[in-house]
Amino acid sequence: MRYIAFFILGLIFWLLLTFKITVANLVVGSVASLVCTVIFARYYFAGVVKFIQPYRWLWFLVYLAIFIISCIKANLDVAYRVLHPKMPIKPGIVKVKTSLKSEFAKTLLANSITMTPGTLTVDIIGEYFYIHWIYVRSEDPEVYTKMIMGVFEKYIKKFAE
Repeated sequence: MRYIAFFILGLIFWLLLTFKITVANLVVGSVASLVCTVIFARYYFAGVVKFIQPYRWLWFLVYLAIFIISCIKANLDVAYRVLHPKMPIKPGIVKVKTSLKSEFAKTLLANSITMTPGTLTVDIIGEYFYIHWIYVRSEDPEVYTKMIMGVFEKYIKKFAE
């Protein structure tokens, strides 16, 4: 099953890269996906049945929209801090606890936090994330956990766990 899922995802990725649906492009994409599947699929995730469930793809699209909106808001916040004459920053590293269990979900969350301007995942130790934050808004762990990863974690649970 993992080989089939890997092949399908590879072909979808090829079609997204080339953005053409022609017979020649489908043949070349299929061959490229097949070669990649033979070489790399054994390293792919176990339990790939999750990746072909339609409701997970729907939640992924919702997550993607929320991630884009969060990135835009964070970009505006960082731009404000950079352009402000007094440069109002209060940097610090905060320790945040996650309820995600799978390594894939944790990695996805860490990358989402890092790709959001103003935050950077420094380390993951067990269920704790150490995050550098450009402006630490609260000293209360519950408050800053909700501010940094609340929305991301909620939707990642729905499609990645």
